[in-house]
Amino acid sequence: MPTPPRPSPAAKKPAAKKPVLFGIVVVLAAGLLGFVSYRATAPDGSVSGTPAAATAAEEDPDVHRELAGLARRDAGDKQAQGRTDAPVVLIEYADFQCGYCGKFARDTEPELIKRYVEDGTLRIEWRNFPIFGDASEAAARASWAAGRQGRFWAFHRAAYAEDAKEKGFGKDRLRALARQAGVKDLDRFTRDTDSAAATEAVGVDRQEAYRIGATSTPSFLVNGRPLAGAQPTAVFTQAIEAAAAEEANVGSAGDPAK
Repeated sequence: MPTPPRPSPAAKKPAAKKPVLFGIVVVLAAGLLGFVSYRATAPDGSVSGTPAAATAAEEDPDVHRELAGLARRDAGDKQAQGRTDAPVVLIEYADFQCGYCGKFARDTEPELIKRYVEDGTLRIEWRNFPIFGDASEAAARASWAAGRQGRFWAFHRAAYAEDAKEKGFGKDRLRALARQAGVKDLDRFTRDTDSAAATEAVGVDRQEAYRIGATSTPSFLVNGRPLAGAQPTAVFTQAIEAAAAEEANVGSAGDPAK
């Protein structure tokens, strides 16, 4: 029986190399963000026995570039604010029932918007990451529905107001929050909240969080570098300014830092 022709090395190489490299980067990225999430919520603030994947990833620029590539930079994204070409993108994975997410929304985010979003340095992109059950899922879908009428960030502020989560996220409460946020067509809001499109959109965000190893809320990426928990404002300003300085020192065509 004749031996079938063997593919040339040139034909084999691209097919083999890319999946292996992509797989390594995803594993390291998941290890990094998962480790940072765990470290941020460790009872004593320290962790012994750092996972090897996390250690390697913290120093691996390929991982940071892979995670930075999650920024959507879509001008039509209703769950984002700031210029699409901002040098720094902060991605937040959060749950509306998360107390620490609320603390960040009330205490830190307004300062970041004032200092960095308004001057074009920072873009903030929200990802729904409901992990605390049905009420979290409902609030996430409702926030997406509010965004369909351009009121996502107003809904976000209302849902994270002091003591807001204690009032729950039942259907009547979500409708009240939408009204408070200035959503004009409340019947459309209800239909959108209950739609398959809302479920799909929330699912896309959640799967992205799981895929990169997020294990707690809030979890953040600042140009691909992870932060977890409602850290002090100074931690975020330092991360944003370091990322902006790094971008300023890199050529627009991806040249090495000067």
